[in-house]
Amino acid sequence: MDEIIQEKISADHLLYVSLKYTKTCDVILNLLLRWRKMIETSIEKILKYAKTKKKIPSVPTNPIKQIEEIKKLMKKDKNFQEVMEFYEMLRKVEELRKERIGEFRKNVTLKIFYQGKEINVNLEQLKVYADKIEKFVESVKVFMKK
Repeated sequence: MDEIIQEKISADHLLYVSLKYTKTCDVILNLLLRWRKMIETSIEKILKYAKTKKKIPSVPTNPIKQIEEIKKLMKKDKNFQEVMEFYEMLRKVEELRKERIGEFRKNVTLKIFYQGKEINVNLEQLKVYADKIEKFVESVKVFMKK
């Protein structure tokens, strides 16, 4: 759990400090990658914990199987499911087509093209994601205490 918290602290710093002063798409991208790493760590820890509690027979090695398994384990938690969908986009974010809009300005936006849709990642959207991530971390804490 400490590892997950450390990742979250680093991501929060990027969101609330670095992005505030630099306003570049690189910081947005780094924040998204930091969240991806945090979610991957969480998935890994949850699956290992679930195996020790005999909730699953084995921990899948394939990332897609891991996501499927975690969705089954946490099917009642709506926010958790949304974060998993967000994570699926984060897994591909480096290869996706991106456009940078308004860098070094208040309305800096990283436009990501994913599954035929345009996703505008700006400061407001990042705050929405941050709230979901916060709830996600709480869900992970609760699950690990069961």
